[in-house]
Amino acid sequence: MRRRTPEPYLWLLFSGGGVVAALLLPVLVLLFGVLMPLGVLDWPSAAHLAALLDPVVVRLAVVAVVVLCLFHAAHRIRFTSEELLGVARFDLIIALLCYGGAVAGGVIAVVLLF
Repeated sequence: MRRRTPEPYLWLLFSGGGVVAALLLPVLVLLFGVLMPLGVLDWPSAAHLAALLDPVVVRLAVVAVVVLCLFHAAHRIRFTSEELLGVARFDLIIALLCYGGAVAGGVIAVVLLF
């Protein structure tokens, strides 16, 4: 019997995070990094942002975005560090650190939003 690896699931999280990051992060950078500091748009109030996060569905969507982006970053960091630094012999340690950090970030996001 062949032993199954979790690699396809990690690549799935990586690609999902890449799609989310490519679609949502440029809009957030444009809004909060360009238009609002330049005064083109007004900054939202704390009460308005709290009202946006009030529905459970919105909080779940924010957690999904955060978790997918964290796993995307973890996967990139893992393979980039192994290729560029030539530390592939420490693959298990690097994978545990990267994906453990992504899981920890996801738990922190859940705790902060719920």
